[in-house]
Amino acid sequence: MSVIRKLSALIVAGLLLGGALHIGDGLQAAAPEVQGSIKPDKVHREAAKEIVDRLKLHYRRLDFDDSLSGQMLDQYIKDLDPNRLYFTAEDIGEFDRYRDQLDDQLRRGTLEAGYTIFNRFQQRVEHRLQKALTQLRGDLDKWKFDSDRKVLVDRTKADWAPDQQALDQIWDDYLRNSVLSMRLNGTPESEIQDRLVRRYEGQLSRVQQNSSEDVFQLYMNALAQTFDPHTNYFTPHNSENFDISMSRSLEGIGAVLQYEDGYTKVVRLVPGGPAAKAGQLKPADRIIGVGQGDKDAIVDVVGMRLDEVVDMIRGPKGSEVRLEIIPAGGAGDHSTRTVTIVRNKVVLEEQAAKKEVIELNHDGENVKLGIIEIPAFYLDFNAFHRGDPNYTSTTRDVAKLLVELRKENPDGLIIDLRNNGGGSLLEVNKLVSLFINRGPTVQVRESSGRVSVENDQYPGMLYTGPMAVLVNRYSASASEIFAGAMQDYGRALIVGEPTYGKGTVQTLLDLNHGKLKMTNAKFYRVSGSSNQNLGIVPDLLMPSLIDTNEVGEGALPNALPWDEIDSADYQQVADLMPFLQTLRQRHERRIQKDPEFVYVEELRTLLDEARERKEVTLNAASRESWQEGFDKRRLNIENARRKARDEEPLEDMAALRTLEEQRALDPEAAEDPMKKDPYLRETGHILADMIELAQAQRVADKRD
Repeated sequence: MSVIRKLSALIVAGLLLGGALHIGDGLQAAAPEVQGSIKPDKVHREAAKEIVDRLKLHYRRLDFDDSLSGQMLDQYIKDLDPNRLYFTAEDIGEFDRYRDQLDDQLRRGTLEAGYTIFNRFQQRVEHRLQKALTQLRGDLDKWKFDSDRKVLVDRTKADWAPDQQALDQIWDDYLRNSVLSMRLNGTPESEIQDRLVRRYEGQLSRVQQNSSEDVFQLYMNALAQTFDPHTNYFTPHNSENFDISMSRSLEGIGAVLQYEDGYTKVVRLVPGGPAAKAGQLKPADRIIGVGQGDKDAIVDVVGMRLDEVVDMIRGPKGSEVRLEIIPAGGAGDHSTRTVTIVRNKVVLEEQAAKKEVIELNHDGENVKLGIIEIPAFYLDFNAFHRGDPNYTSTTRDVAKLLVELRKENPDGLIIDLRNNGGGSLLEVNKLVSLFINRGPTVQVRESSGRVSVENDQYPGMLYTGPMAVLVNRYSASASEIFAGAMQDYGRALIVGEPTYGKGTVQTLLDLNHGKLKMTNAKFYRVSGSSNQNLGIVPDLLMPSLIDTNEVGEGALPNALPWDEIDSADYQQVADLMPFLQTLRQRHERRIQKDPEFVYVEELRTLLDEARERKEVTLNAASRESWQEGFDKRRLNIENARRKARDEEPLEDMAALRTLEEQRALDPEAAEDPMKKDPYLRETGHILADMIELAQAQRVADKRD
């Protein structure tokens, strides 16, 4: 064979393998051809190179090498097929040829791998959905549920099906499980077929509308998510909503959403927004259907792009939107309910800090406590920058409330940061200054390694008395900065649940095509400990129904790890450590007898058991038996609490579901905050204990 013929053969072989071929001293094969109908445009190739250049400045400073290429490939396949229902092991084996090539392709602006893989995915999805629809349009009444076959609840870590025949069986089981679950959930037989057919018809229609722009966003986000979960690429269409947050929309429901494994998941609710005020939607709920008003049919949104779901949920002020959701911690994916929310504007004033004064009977003594609830760290930037002396800010509002509280002369103060997802860094630094007499508030480490320290420049403290800060899993970012500073300075007891763990800073970068939101810095406490991933661990822990495997920074893929740097130069206001053992002992004794916390612990155990099931049977009798057992335990837990409250027991689960709907529709039904909120009540007892112990210590010190 001549040299020329051998060289031609090598080039052809390189192209067939889908990679770039380097020969001799720089001879390089042309970019490999995309296999399939959807192909990148020139603007996408140019944008890819720009994104690669920008990501080199990411906080993580990852090298664009074969290791990164492999991680990106795995992330992309996971993003496309998280439940392993479309690709086979044979497909995955073919894609493995790209494992060490993506970094090289992207540097050159070559997108062949991403588009070729997506085109195969599109082909597989269309094939599967068409087969599923053929099955579902048959006579479902004849489907038998008397076998001992089992279905994996979570297929994200399952083996890939070896071939299409194996996938046929997986899909048959998958569809049968859907039908059986809906039957056991009480869905009328006439609706089951219609709902499932509409679901898969909708998914098929959406898949067939995929564009080159859609593929580019998916592929670039697989790259971005390899760095960390808060780094994202947005096409020009989506860049106006770069955090996919309806909190910035003019009119909506006030919720931050994210796409996860085919579902639209609620990340958090915006304080003062319609969803938060209605009380029916919770973080970690999954939205599977959206309907307009009270007449239009609910449209299935499983598998729909996040921007499309957001557009459906938005709407004119005063209009209604119905959401079909899978509640967080529910017994199964088909245990759904429908909530109705009236759209409105998110009003800044409704996020404002609020105060109240409560009387707590603590061991026979009345203790007066001030409570300041801070839903968000807000600042009217426009008014602030134009020098308006009456600009709205968290710190200004809290300062006014503290001055008003002085007239009440409370024995202690509780700062309630539950569900506070953060906000202005400027505001949290200024808020810390109200409770310390000068000193650092937070440290910020940039991607270059340079550490800067934010300081309290104001002398004196506006409030000097005993304090507790109440947090939960949804307390994040700026909330964690405040709670961490109060803990490090010994200024307050931190009570509640470990916080979210969002300790990174993002910047929004304009690109020639879209935007890139990129992590470029990290927060550290004055003690040197990072807020990232670990969050703020309370001094005293409260029982919780929240599954930390589902909610929190640590639940996100490729989250930056916890670490620490040198401590800043600061002086503690007080040392609360000597009190903690006694405080914890008293706290544990109380909650072990408190029916509200007993309820939380028992319900959490039950929900954990349901969540930990790795597979479910397709035998209707066995499933019904399990469901009856679950419902009986659930009802017993509820009735034990009702008995402790001197309330009539509920007869069945139907009565409990009705009660839960009523609670959701009227979350503020109870007038006494200490009766409706056991967490606030127990925080009050903890603070009263600390006041008592501190007074005893002062007396002992005087005697010495």
